[in-house]
Amino acid sequence: MNDSPEKRSEWRAILYVQARVAVLFVPILLSLLIVGIIAGNERKSVPDGIDRTVTSSVK
Repeated sequence: MNDSPEKRSEWRAILYVQARVAVLFVPILLSLLIVGIIAGNERKSVPDGIDRTVTSSVK
């Protein structure tokens, strides 16, 4: 295997770009996960006798 300095610098550049992309997307994914958790828990707090599609409607 050839351990030339050029190859090492190419790998460092590739890893640097991947790290920058990850830094951009991790907060976005975490915020979507938090929104999903909050939205999922909101449905459980509503009683079963209430129709969520129509305001003030009871089944």
